[in-house]
Parts: sequence; structure tokens; C-alpha cells
Amino acid sequence: MQNQSIGSVSVPHPNALRRNTAVVAGLLAISYLSQDARALDWPRWRGPDLNGISRETGWSTTWPASGPKQLWKANVGVGFSSIAVSQGRAYLMGNRNKQQDVVYCLDAVSGKEVWKFAYDAPLEPNNYEGGPSATPTVDGNRVYTLSKQGLLLCLDAATGKLVWSNSVPEAVGAFLAASPAGGGKPSAELKAAKPEWGFAGSVLIVGDRLYVNVGKNGTALDKSGKVVWATGPEPAGYSTFVPYSMDRRQGLALFAMRAVVGVDPASGKELWSYPWKTRYDVNAADPILHGDLVFVSSGYDRGATVIRITGAQAQKVWENRKMRNHFNSCVLIDGFLYGFDESDLRCLDFKTGEERWTDEGLGKGALMAADGKLIVLSEKGELVVAPATAAGFKPVARAKVLGGKCWTTPVLANGRIYCRNAAGDTVCVDVSK
Repeated sequence: MQNQSIGSVSVPHPNALRRNTAVVAGLLAISYLSQDARALDWPRWRGPDLNGISRETGWSTTWPASGPKQLWKANVGVGFSSIAVSQGRAYLMGNRNKQQDVVYCLDAVSGKEVWKFAYDAPLEPNNYEGGPSATPTVDGNRVYTLSKQGLLLCLDAATGKLVWSNSVPEAVGAFLAASPAGGGKPSAELKAAKPEWGFAGSVLIVGDRLYVNVGKNGTALDKSGKVVWATGPEPAGYSTFVPYSMDRRQGLALFAMRAVVGVDPASGKELWSYPWKTRYDVNAADPILHGDLVFVSSGYDRGATVIRITGAQAQKVWENRKMRNHFNSCVLIDGFLYGFDESDLRCLDFKTGEERWTDEGLGKGALMAADGKLIVLSEKGELVVAPATAAGFKPVARAKVLGGKCWTTPVLANGRIYCRNAAGDTVCVDVSK
């Protein structure tokens, strides 16, 4: 259903206003329904609020023994990117034949292919299956994707037609070479270095800017694909930018290669920084911000910390090894963190880092949350729903929905849950009431 504009309705004479009240009320209802439908979409990594938590309510956790009804199943190629759902379409990415990445647009309800866009890209397995890691980002009538090699695409969301493309690492080199800080070096020497496992952060869009985790502390581009600022050619981390407001000042938090940083959205200037060195330089899970506090976590036995930001200073509040996010982010609900400590699902107190409970057996899974519940996809493809409570992990629904390796975050949107595995097998199950 297309959105209808109340602005197109002519204003009646005051004497006729009462007769037309029902008409105006009906148009308002249509407008509100459209807004509600958009609110239930999941148009980007970590959802509308960029925190892994959906505002959707009223979905069902009463499943038959066989599990929720499967609406469709499709294969989108090898990879670990999650699903974006917007305006009745689902956007996914995968690698085909070890030589092409493909962006897919599927009907969100039927799974029928609407369009696909392919480009040359190696699979690049490296102690895992390989394929794209970033999730498509839908913004209005455009969808943006970032490849492991740093190719940024802008596609028409309805047709898949290429609007523009840009190799961000090369664009960063050209931008830095043309700047006074470039020192006359050729752009090839200043090209942004690719991290060990390729670029993995999804595109964040705020206003007319695109922010990507390419370069030391990221890069900003305008919506034509032109670099606005760059922070250096050093290798990036693997997280996605998270916008925040602190002391009436806007910022962007990023888990960089060896630190968590805050940068100015307008200039890329570093606002604060806290060092965080991880074995193999894998800082992948997005920062979580609450007030003046910032939580980060990484795997390889590194652990987690909460830091307090005061002006340009970052000071540790607590640190431990009780939450080691290998690559998937936690969610913060009512003062408690829920996430995967390597292969165990765990709950920590956000203020103190105290462990509240641990559940073993789900492997290196992923989770999101909605309506006070955790929606967990285990490493072996079991979909589990449980109340988000520090009192313990007590599932109210669970079902095997996929096989293979499942490291990708599931997505709830409009009464449907979407899950994928490393091989690209993707299922959509019905959890509407």
C-alpha cells in the first residue's frame, strides 16, 4: 500500500468540517498504519534503533512441536551478512562460485526473487567459509552494501539498478593524497589497508552522510559516493559505527582495530579513545552506549569492559573475561547485557560486570531481542525464544529451523523471523499471531 499524503486533502469550509471528520480521521489512520508498518521493518544492521532490539510486539511464541510454519527457503550464497527488511522486501548478500558476490532482493513474504545484482569478488575463506560479512542498509529508495574488499554500492531498492559504486580504500587514498596531511605521497601508498578478514562493518546512514569502517577510525562519504573525511590508511576493525549523543554533543562510536573511539560526525576528528588490543586484532562486536558509559567486548579470551566518557577522557569502570564476544554483539535490556561469551550464552550486570547466569550448549550463536524476549539462533540452527531476565535462561519456545553453521544474527520483522547459515540457506518462519 502506498503512503497517502494528508497534505493533498483540501481544507473544507468550517461549516462542512464536521461532515468530513470521518474522512480526515480515516486518512490519519492510514498514515499511522504506514508509520507502524515501517517501525516493524528491520532496514539495517542491528535494526531501526541500532541496538539489536525490535519495537515489535504481539508476535507468537506458541509453536507446534514441529516449530513455526516455514514460509519459504532460499539460498543466497556463502557469507555471514544478516538480513535487512524494508517495505515488503528482504535484502541479503552471498558469494557464488567463489568468484562473485550477489546482492539479492526477495519478496519478504514469499521469498520470490525480485532482483539480484552481482559483481566480481573472491570468496576469501580464511579459517572459515568466507563471503561477505556486512549487512545491506536500506535508506528510502536506495540500498547500500559494502564488500570485504571495500567496494561500496548504491543500488535502487526497487529495481536493483546500480546508481553508483566506489572502492572506498582507493577513494580514501586519493582523498588523503590531496590533503595537506598527505605530504605529496601518491594515493596508492595511502590506500586504506584491508584488515585480515576483510571489511565487515555495515553502512551507517545519518542524514546525508554514509559512514563506513574503512581506514583507521572510519570514513564518511556523501550520498553521491564522494569522500567527505577520512581518518588514515591504517587497517580497520570489524564493527559498525554507532551514533550517540552525550553532553548535548553528537558523536559516532566505533570499535577500531586496537581501540574503541568516539569521532565527530562532521569532521572525523577523534573525540575520545580507549585502547583495546585483541589477539589477531579482532574487534568485531559493536559498542553499546548508555548515558556516558560505553561497553565493548571481544573474543580470543580478551573479555569486556565498560568505560565512562568525561569530555575527552575515557576511564575504565570495570573489566573482566566473563563476556567474550567473538563477532556478534550483545543486547542491553533493563540494565543487563545478554550475549555470547565465546560458545556460552550469558547475562551480565551492565553496571558491575557481575555474571547473573550462563547457558551452555548453543555454540557460537547470535541473538536479537523484541518485546522483552531474547530471540536466539544457535550455531547449529536452533531458534530459541526466552524472556530477557537476569533470573535465568528459561526458553518458552524452541525449534530446529536450519542446519549447517549459523553465526548470523536472526531478524524479526512484521511477524516473521529470518535466519541464515554460512552456506547461504535462508529460511523465513511465521511467528505472527
